[in-house]
Amino acid sequence: MNSLEALFTNPRVQVRRAGSPNPAGACVVYWMQRAQRGWDNPALDLAVEAGNALGKPVVVFFAPVPFYPHANLRHYRFLAEGLPDIAEAVAARKVGFVLRRYPDHSLLRFCEQVNPALVVGDENPLRETEAWRRKVSEQLRVPFYTVDADVIVPSRLLQKAQYAAHTIRPRLEKLLDTYLVQPVNPTANVAWKKPAAVASLAADTDITAGWNLDRTVGPVSTFTGGAREARRLLLEFVERKLPNYSKQRNHPELDGTSRMSPYLHFGHISPLTIALAVKAADAPQADKDSYMNELLVWRELAVNLVTFNPDYDSFECGENWAHRTLAEHAGDPRPVAYSEQQLEHAETHDPLWNAAQMQMVHGGWMHNYLRMYWGKKILEWTRQPSEAHRIAVALNDKYELDGRDPNGYAGVAWAIVGKFDRPWFDRSIFGQIRYMSLASTGKKFDSKSYIQQQLAPPMF
Repeated sequence: MNSLEALFTNPRVQVRRAGSPNPAGACVVYWMQRAQRGWDNPALDLAVEAGNALGKPVVVFFAPVPFYPHANLRHYRFLAEGLPDIAEAVAARKVGFVLRRYPDHSLLRFCEQVNPALVVGDENPLRETEAWRRKVSEQLRVPFYTVDADVIVPSRLLQKAQYAAHTIRPRLEKLLDTYLVQPVNPTANVAWKKPAAVASLAADTDITAGWNLDRTVGPVSTFTGGAREARRLLLEFVERKLPNYSKQRNHPELDGTSRMSPYLHFGHISPLTIALAVKAADAPQADKDSYMNELLVWRELAVNLVTFNPDYDSFECGENWAHRTLAEHAGDPRPVAYSEQQLEHAETHDPLWNAAQMQMVHGGWMHNYLRMYWGKKILEWTRQPSEAHRIAVALNDKYELDGRDPNGYAGVAWAIVGKFDRPWFDRSIFGQIRYMSLASTGKKFDSKSYIQQQLAPPMF
């Protein structure tokens, strides 16, 4: 096996279209989609290593489109804020960056212009993006490889669906010595020189200009997209918040979280970057372990759900025991029934739920502890569990910066259909689904302070 072939035996790498590299190819193309960053990016690393083995330059091709499912102006603005960081980072590695946008977004047409020896992409288990990669693999005429770039342990090593944190944890931990290592971030031996005929937009281009997309959900002031901001927030977290994480993580009024989820969703930062920073931090081991449980175990359990369960965003993804118990209580009278519009506008009797909804609507993010409470109350206040699940997914995808993501789908499934949980004591409406109440949350954190923080801005 030669050095080039050895690159593609990595468990992170999936062969989409096999074959020998085009000997007349002028470059290696990296089709960037999910992993929107220039550092600690295994897909970019593979492209650079392949280019170096072939003696060819590397170019990143990134082309946003306005029809990504459930995306709106809020999401696109955050994405666009990360573009200058990508361009700067890949340039430092002597890699080209070609930015285009719909309707000039075709990877196939770009490949016709630059004549690649092979193409590398990054993976995303969501059905729409997976369908795009399958279509490309059928139409490309050169080898095409994709890389599992946004998990610490390659998803395919788990081989099948995992049913709880306690089943996936030992499998992940067994592989950490192999995968929790500092990336090399190789530099291209041959610098990319853009041909004059190859068009590219400037990194600060308004990529949404003229697009027909949902502009009713505007950008937020609470987050700024990009790898630079992600690293700043990470440094702030490990220095100031991590030492108390295990005690403060379930206190929404204190905001002791890392706030990394939007940056992980858009690929502006790697989970490996975060994990290595946490591992090296001067913080109690209990706090490090608590955070790594969220970053590694629960996040990669969510990715596993989307990878191996085609019903990941549907009520059907629940376990049999959950479907059975919810069906038994489907006819139970609800204390109140709210419409989807009432829920969206936070017009409920519950001030804590309203505050959580407003944090999401105004800020594009909701504290994870309250995401659980938020989802369970939707189950309690709607006519059917399937309706509750649909509404929760729709609101999460619409307003959260980290919506349309495995973590969101797993969180909704946990709250409403008992995914990754176990049966609890039987009660009205919920059956054996875990219950949460306003009274119980008030005992765990200062809910009055949180409510005041979130309901202070004008609601609409």
